[in-house]
Formats: sequence, C-alpha cells, structure tokens
Amino acid sequence: MPAKPAPIKKAVKKEAKKEVKKEEPAPAPAPEPAPEPVPEAPPAEAPPAEAPPAEAPPAEAPPAEAPKAPTPPPPEAAAEAPPAEEVKAPTPPPPAEPTSEPLELVVEDVNDTSVTIQWRPPATIGNAGLDGYTVESCKEGTGDWKAVNEELTVSCRYVIKNQTTGDHLNIRVVAVNAGGRSPPAVLPDAVLVREVVDRPKIHLPRILRQRYVVNVGEKINLVIPFIGKPQPVVSWTKDGQPLDTKRVNIRNTDRDSIFFIRISERADSGVYEMCVKVDSFDDKAQITLQIIELPGPPASVKIVDTWGFNVALEWTEPKDNGNTTITGYTIQKADKKTGDWFTVLEHYHRMNATISDLIMGNTYGFRVFSENKCGISEAATVTKASATIQKTGIDYKPPVYKEHDFSEAPKFTTPMQDRSTTVGYSTKLLCSVRGFPKPKIMWMKNQMIIGDDPKFRQINNQGICSLEIRKPGNFDGGVYSCRATNEYGEATVSCKLEVKQPVIADADKK
Repeated sequence: MPAKPAPIKKAVKKEAKKEVKKEEPAPAPAPEPAPEPVPEAPPAEAPPAEAPPAEAPPAEAPPAEAPKAPTPPPPEAAAEAPPAEEVKAPTPPPPAEPTSEPLELVVEDVNDTSVTIQWRPPATIGNAGLDGYTVESCKEGTGDWKAVNEELTVSCRYVIKNQTTGDHLNIRVVAVNAGGRSPPAVLPDAVLVREVVDRPKIHLPRILRQRYVVNVGEKINLVIPFIGKPQPVVSWTKDGQPLDTKRVNIRNTDRDSIFFIRISERADSGVYEMCVKVDSFDDKAQITLQIIELPGPPASVKIVDTWGFNVALEWTEPKDNGNTTITGYTIQKADKKTGDWFTVLEHYHRMNATISDLIMGNTYGFRVFSENKCGISEAATVTKASATIQKTGIDYKPPVYKEHDFSEAPKFTTPMQDRSTTVGYSTKLLCSVRGFPKPKIMWMKNQMIIGDDPKFRQINNQGICSLEIRKPGNFDGGVYSCRATNEYGEATVSCKLEVKQPVIADADKK
C-alpha cells in the first residue's frame, strides 16, 4: 500500500530529531582526552581553531553519532540531515571602484593672485562613496601637475591662491575615494592670472538723486553701492574740497561705500561727490545734503492801522530761516486785561494780515511765529505798540444799491417733443418756462382750451409745466399747446401726440 511509508518517514524524522537531541550533549565527552599525555592535547584543540567560531561544534556532531547508534538511520533521514549542517562561506564584498570624473569645471573669477573655480559632483559615485576632491595645476607647456590643496576638499568650489600675475595655468580636478582617483576634469584652455578690468559704476539710490534733507542732530548713514574690477579706488570730496574726517566717517568695502555722520550739524550741508576709479576709468556721483533746523522769529512786527473792530499788521522775514524756506507764519493775539494768547491765523503765507472781530474797548497785543519744514520757531516777535478798539465814533452807513429789475416776458426754456402712446396707457407732456411776474399757464388741444377736464391733470411747479393724459383713447391724439402769459407778453409751445392701437397677437385674435 503506498499510504503506509508516509508515517514511517515521520517516525524516522522524529527518531532522527530525538537522536539529534540526544547527540547534542555529545560535545561533553570532548574534554575526556584531557587525562591523556600532554603531547596529545594540542591536536584535540586544533579543530576548533581551524573551523569558523560558531560553526565548529556542529561539525564534530556526525562522528559522535556512530558509536551510539547501533543501527544506521534510514537512507531518507541520512539524506535530509547533511543539508541542515552545511556551512556556507561568506561572500566577499565587491572591489571598490573610483568615481567618474567631476562635471562642468569652469572658472568663476580671476584676479592678480588667485583663480576661483567651481564644478559639479561626478555623475557616478559607486558603493565606495566620495572622500573629496584634489585640485591640481601646472604651468602651460609643462606636464608638472602639482596638488594645490594639501587635504581633500569636499566643497565644489576652490580658490587657488598665491599665484604669479601673468602666468598661464592648466587646472584639473580629480575625485578621490577608497577605489582610487577618478579620471580628471580638465579646463579646456589655460587660465591667465590677471585681474579682468570692469569699468567702475556707481549705483546711486533713488532717494539720493534729489536733495537729501535731515534735521539737525539726526544720524546720517548712507550706503552707496558700486561695481568695478579690480577693486576700485574710492574718494570723497565736499564742495570740491577734501572731507573733514572729524565730522564725516567713510568706510569702503569691495562693493559699497558707507557715508556716516553721527550727529549732523548745519555746517555739514553741501554737495558731496563720490568718485570710484579703476586704472584710467572712473565714475562720479553727487549727493546734495541739507541739514535744517527750526527758524528764528520774524525780524520785526508792527501795527499799521486800526479801524472799527480791525487791526492791520505787517512783519518782515526772519534773519535765520533754519537753512530752508519759510513755509508760513502763525499770528496770535492777547488782551491786555488777561494776557492770554490765542491763535488767530495758522500757516499764513503773506507778510501782512488783518485781524478782525476784536472786542470794543479792549487793548490788544500781537505776536508772530515763523514756520518751516522742521516746525514752528521757538520764539516769537511781539508788537511794540498796542491796538485799542474805541467805543465811540463808529457810524455804519450801508451802501446804496440800485434795485435790479427782474421783469421779463414769458420764455420757454425747454420745448415739448412729439410723443406717441398706446390706447389705455397714460402719458405726460413736459416743458419749462420762465418769466417775471410768474406767467399764467394754459393748455390747449387742437387750439381748444382744455380747462378743468378731469381726463387731464395740469401741474406747474417752479416753471416746470406738465400735462398728464389719463388712459388716452383713440380720439385723444392731436396737437397739444402750452401758452404762458404775463403783462410783458406771451409764448406758446406745441407738440403732436399720436395714440396707437395696441398690437394683438394672432393667437389672441383667435
């Protein structure tokens, strides 16, 4: 029967597993050779040293099975046991390989003593990774390549320094890893070590292209950028003269010049000129600086005239305008009884003024302040004399005006337009008329006075005349006229009204 061998295999497997379990303590007898003579001990220890560290004991298990198993195991169990005890040697790692060559090697900048280059990492790096780059150079016409960097650089940018002006250098870059050096990336042409001359140019900020105004005491910090190669020489002058370094601090970098005044004074006002120069090329820019402060008071103020409740004042410009134009004046008055000052006029631009609405019997003094962009003057100029408003001697004679004659014959300012309407839909006729005295309005239809016919509604409001025809019929069409009449004449305006039948759709007719 083919079904019976299957349990035998399971039993054999179980017996084989039990035998393996029983044979596991077999390594215990290994120390038995210890009582034997000393010369034999080294051979007993040798096998563990030659075999792999963890796999040595299982290798000795098969010999231990022979003495204890009186009968050999079934052939199927013997065939299955060895694969479980086989030992595979570890796979050696693949050999390290160098990377591919660096990409896109270009020159970024050149000056009299250095060359700046940059590149991109290799396209293929591999399992060994990338330790860094070596930059090498040699003079044109020689093959003596020398490493520029003592240690590997991981950056993709490098500055080759301490070069001689006028030399032609060949440059290459090599990527390095555990697999060795990659193929070099070489510049196609030799590089001439010399500064590339760029014409200098000042980029003056927009705010400095017009007059730059600052209050006295404020800090001034201006940054003016420029370009040029090699490094431009920057110089400053004020009104054509060298700068006073005690008042103005100048700090120049390779890209801009900083103009700094810690505490500005009016003496710092003027035209400053900046000049950047490279070889025989130069560029100039001017900055107009204006330092302003509060103005002084007007030079003098006097009362010119007094009449009724009014006083006329005049004054002169201040001696000190604060280094800017005067924008206005503030006039104040004070009653001698109280001495309190009240503002009468502000931001006044003229040099004279008339003060009105003064109180009869009071005596007044006046003072004037000056104003500019910085503010109002701290002090004011007061009138030396006072103005007294007298109580008597005031006679007011009103002027005589000729009365204007507004009489006028009626005149239509807006005529009536011809109209058309539909039977049953109310409509209005409009016109406008003027005249003095107020003209009498009369509406007519076909030269017949309409009168108080309730079908018509007549309205006259402030010279606007309207005639409303309520739900006109077929016989309400015709010529409508509006007549305006007063004692100086009359005027008439007319229009034509057409009354149409409503349009009936064919479906409605049926």
